[in-house]
Amino acid sequence: MSTPRYKKDKEIIADYESQVKEIRAQLVEQQKCLDQQTDMRVQLLQDLQDFFRKKSEIEMEYSRNLEKLAERFMAKTRSTKDHQQYKKDQNLLSPVNCWYLLLNQVRRESKDHATLSDIYLNNVIMRFMQVSEDSTRLLKKTKEITFQLQEDLMKVLNELYTVMKTYHMYHAESISSEGKLKEAEKQEEKQIGRGDPVFSIRMEDKHQRRSSVKKIEKMKEKRQAKYSENKLKSIKSRNEYLLTLEASNSSVFKYYIHDLSDLIDGCDLGFHASLNRALRTYLSAEYNLETSRHEGLDIIENAVDSLDPRSDRQRFMEMFPSAFCPPPKFEFQPHMGDEVCQISSQPPINGELILRFQQLQSRLATLKIENEEIKKTSEATLTTIQDMVTIEDYDVSECFHHSRSTESVKSAVSETYLSKPSIAKRRANQQETEQFYFMKFREFLEGSNLISKLQAKHDLLKKTIGEGHRADYMTTSHHGSAQSTDVRVAAPLKVFCDFQVIS
Repeated sequence: MSTPRYKKDKEIIADYESQVKEIRAQLVEQQKCLDQQTDMRVQLLQDLQDFFRKKSEIEMEYSRNLEKLAERFMAKTRSTKDHQQYKKDQNLLSPVNCWYLLLNQVRRESKDHATLSDIYLNNVIMRFMQVSEDSTRLLKKTKEITFQLQEDLMKVLNELYTVMKTYHMYHAESISSEGKLKEAEKQEEKQIGRGDPVFSIRMEDKHQRRSSVKKIEKMKEKRQAKYSENKLKSIKSRNEYLLTLEASNSSVFKYYIHDLSDLIDGCDLGFHASLNRALRTYLSAEYNLETSRHEGLDIIENAVDSLDPRSDRQRFMEMFPSAFCPPPKFEFQPHMGDEVCQISSQPPINGELILRFQQLQSRLATLKIENEEIKKTSEATLTTIQDMVTIEDYDVSECFHHSRSTESVKSAVSETYLSKPSIAKRRANQQETEQFYFMKFREFLEGSNLISKLQAKHDLLKKTIGEGHRADYMTTSHHGSAQSTDVRVAAPLKVFCDFQVIS
């Protein structure tokens, strides 16, 4: 039977470094993807601004042409009898009345298109500019948190690397000391095996033989002690490696499955809602200007209705699968034939594991309470921000209510729409609320990351201790079978009571 080939230390380290290198490359690519997404949005918003600025110029030019057209024919009719009759009692022949109504409609359309031009220039374009500024600002805040989380993740992986190397070192020392112990045992067996009958040995040789045997026994005892010490170190280092491995995999899983989605949502905060409001302002203006265009505008409205941050986030992540696909779990790398891939709970480290489990349990209870409070505060703040960015202020129907007043269109629009002081106050409140939200968002993510690592260690220790107690119970039951009934019942009861307290 051929001896199984074990990976050498260099091979294990090379495989680990390769996996970490791939993760590091993913983290860099994620930053680039977020930058690319924001650059695309800023460019899109700039194109929208240029588009509506040109459209505003066209609408204003169209309004002036309509006004010239109406004025040209109104000037011809002012001196006619029909016009005098129209001013007196408005009792005209139907063709003439239609003609006057048609001219009034042209003037109405001229005013409507001037209103539309002003809405584009002083409302819609301003909204796109604000969305563009918000996107850049939110990207900066999100990248700061992303960088911090990525640094924390790399620290976890570096810690795993250090713990793994420590485990390999102690396990190698354990194997070495075990070999030396076996060599001493062979020498002892050899010394005993070559002994002659006592009566045939001279007195001088007998003393020499005894001295040699004592030296071998002393050497064996020293190597036995050294082996026991190294074996204990190896077990402890392997336990620490397995705990850190579980915590590292939990951290990587949480970052890729939960944190990335949250970070993308942070980058998208208010973008879709603000873009929705800007485009709905445009839709409201167009619908009120010309209801006959509903068929074409319905297509745009469907697109506006489809503005959904969750769907966009999913598509965004699907566009870059290599950057956001979670990496495979880190597997336990046995060293030099070590077949134990579970935490060892036998004495003398059993008590140490129980103490560590209890400390983790207490720490987790405190952290979960603190993080839950932070989460509630963060969610309440997020609700406030969502209320700010989803206010329904895009209906401009009042701007199309006509009166016989000669007041300029621009003055009416300026009074109707948001004033600059009101906008400045709202934006200041929004940015202040965003600052508080991102502070709590960072605290929540950092706290949940710590809870995730500690919970992984806690669960693994709980499973190990539980299995250890069940094994103790089976052993206690077996040895107690020859004792009285009271003893057999009391022993497992105590074990399970202790386990309940620990749990």
